[in-house]
Amino acid sequence: MFESAELGHRIDKETFRAEVPKLREALLDAQFDLREQGKFPVVILVSGVDGAGKGETINVLCEWMDPRFLSTRAFSAPSDEERERPAMWRFWRTLPPKGRIGIFSGSWYSDPIAGRIAGDLTKGSLDQRLDEINRFEAMLANEGALVLKFWFHLSRDGQKRRLDALEKDPRTAWRVTRESRARLKTYGKLQEAARHVLRVTNTPWAPWIVVEGTDDRYRSLTVGKVILDALQKRLADTRDQNYPVAPPIAPKGDSLDVLTALNLSLRLDRKMYETQLARWQGRLASLARHPKFGGRSLILAFEGFDAAGKGGGIRRVTAALDARQYQVVPVAAPTEEERAQPYLWRFWRHVPRNGRVAIFDRTWYGRVLVERVEGLCSEADWLRAYAEINDFEHELAGNGAILVKFWLHISDEEQLKRFRERENVAFKRFKITGEDWRNREKRGAYHAAVCDMVDRTSTGEAPWTLVEADDKCHARVKILRTICERLERALASDNPKKKRD
Repeated sequence: MFESAELGHRIDKETFRAEVPKLREALLDAQFDLREQGKFPVVILVSGVDGAGKGETINVLCEWMDPRFLSTRAFSAPSDEERERPAMWRFWRTLPPKGRIGIFSGSWYSDPIAGRIAGDLTKGSLDQRLDEINRFEAMLANEGALVLKFWFHLSRDGQKRRLDALEKDPRTAWRVTRESRARLKTYGKLQEAARHVLRVTNTPWAPWIVVEGTDDRYRSLTVGKVILDALQKRLADTRDQNYPVAPPIAPKGDSLDVLTALNLSLRLDRKMYETQLARWQGRLASLARHPKFGGRSLILAFEGFDAAGKGGGIRRVTAALDARQYQVVPVAAPTEEERAQPYLWRFWRHVPRNGRVAIFDRTWYGRVLVERVEGLCSEADWLRAYAEINDFEHELAGNGAILVKFWLHISDEEQLKRFRERENVAFKRFKITGEDWRNREKRGAYHAAVCDMVDRTSTGEAPWTLVEADDKCHARVKILRTICERLERALASDNPKKKRD
């Protein structure tokens, strides 16, 4: 894999000086077209061996292109804040929006490779992580991103000569650290790990480009030309960028499903409700202060038909919590900033730290509910979203988050009754809009979408809890009881899921 990057590629000064002006002009033109179209972002990963010119190349790209629409991110050891969230969180939140280019120095490959070299990751664990990365990059590509991954290579002797040369020059000596020298000793392990990683993750939607790092001019010119060629081809390509095909929805054989099977006649009288409410709120308050909860986070996801009681259920939960401990995230139509990012981005950035609670009033499931039913995304988009959502929730659970998902279900008759009540009560009128009435006409389509959602995303790590919500008292108590029981099981575990470093 690295043989072609050990041949001694070089570009003479005259050739370099002749080609750079044309390349810079073309790159700026392509960057302008990218910005004007605003249809996709460009994600560039820069990785490789020490001394191969990663930093120098990034500096050259920043000089050759318009820095106003180019962001660079350098990642080293994660901070305490980052360690308390999924390993991908710090990358999720720094992705470039559509129309811009983001360059990552150090990326989601750094920790898996370092872990394998240090012996902290078995080959099986490494492959599992690489599979997750492939799926993440496929999601980026399907969301429209152009993903380019560069690996700067040097032979063992070439790396030593490169480090020696950098160290002798007072202008570059600072780049050679004790760690750089120490990593010369693990060169063989790095090559073994890198060969495997590049082979497994060299996909059509996120290819690796191996570049020899011996000669600065060759390296810079090669990288610039690769980026230009990829940008020009993508700007001219009007085809659908979806790669994988998700499994289709199977036809139903009868009218029985997870929603029609619910018993919506369940009731709780007022006296029993007040007793049970106090009981479960008290238990939730105690669990939220438990010492073990300081090493976990709690994410509550609320979905349901309009007027199903999501807001009332959320208020009974927050009444049991310290206001400094939780955040309620109400989800409406995405803003312009959010539409310029992958659809999960606006949820990624609200992932809570340990000891905190995030409560989502409507969630990432909008992609397979309202966007599906209202035709706001293509069938390919919402079909692939099931697997992408499962991957996201797997990341959350793998980092120790306790995810509890609720679908609040009410009958058509009860919904109509509540709609009319909202129209007639002055302080409730803000809750009812023309869109709510229009959504009632598509209740059948939403019903089918909910059933598919539950079937495809109710996993062992993040199961759905279906709440019979025709009676608000019953619904609120079931919500609180479910949260407490999930928390108790998680905190009582002697060996909770180990977080990824």
